[in-house]
Amino acid sequence: MYICLCNQHRDGDLRKLAQKGIRCARAAYQALGGEPQCGRCLSFAQQIIDAIPAETPNLLPGASNSLAASD
Repeated sequence: MYICLCNQHRDGDLRKLAQKGIRCARAAYQALGGEPQCGRCLSFAQQIIDAIPAETPNLLPGASNSLAASD
């Protein structure tokens, strides 16, 4: 679904950026190649971003993120 008609940004575009760690609607628009035009969509765009958890980075390259107890 289109979230921003001025820039033709879709909800999927915003979700992908949110999963990669972008947590601000304005920063998401910049990452998509522009600025908000009329601004009517910003609050809804932010709601979409806020609903998506950001990726959890690996603790160390090659390290297991498992919390299993060791003997």
